[in-house]
Amino acid sequence: MRRRNRLILLMVIFLCLGGVGYKVAESLWIMKAEEIRKNPLKALEYIPESALQIKDFRRAKIEDGRKVWELFGDEANYFKEQKEAIIKNPRFYYYSKKGETAETTGDTARLFFNDKELEKMQLEGEVQVTYQGYVLKSEEATYFADTGRIVLPKRTTVAGNGLEAEGSRMEVELEVKKVRLVQNVKTKIEPDKLAKKEKRSAPNQMSGG
Repeated sequence: MRRRNRLILLMVIFLCLGGVGYKVAESLWIMKAEEIRKNPLKALEYIPESALQIKDFRRAKIEDGRKVWELFGDEANYFKEQKEAIIKNPRFYYYSKKGETAETTGDTARLFFNDKELEKMQLEGEVQVTYQGYVLKSEEATYFADTGRIVLPKRTTVAGNGLEAEGSRMEVELEVKKVRLVQNVKTKIEPDKLAKKEKRSAPNQMSGG
């Protein structure tokens, strides 16, 4: 009888402790969920190291109900300590406030995060930017999230709408539609094609220096 009572007592204690454990775990998850809601990147801190490889990666930035940019990749590897991620075969889309889209692709992309969100993204290997009817090609490009700017620091070619050009460096300001070639600039213009483009839409700002 005593043995039976002792067994019942142990079961009651176990169940009580289990209930306390459940409540503690539930409270911890509520706290974590609140952290993640305020800062989505916090979710990565609760993922085990073995799970920090993501197939069919997708990430987007929404601001005031508007999609600012969207990034896709075949695979993503996240590094907690460095607050960086490497994306294979990235496809990056930037959506301007006027509804225009700039598409950037490359072999790999390295994402750099600050405490809250994406700080910059560096694409490498056969980089191509398609924007406003032009195709820009280079070996490297960096997107700066705070300014909405793409910088191609190495030799870059641009072609489209009756214009062919190249330079040692190129800068693209996406919101104001300004493209600037820097150093060793060479330009070839086909007036007929360029005139047709200007009739269809307002001319872009392109300069060389």
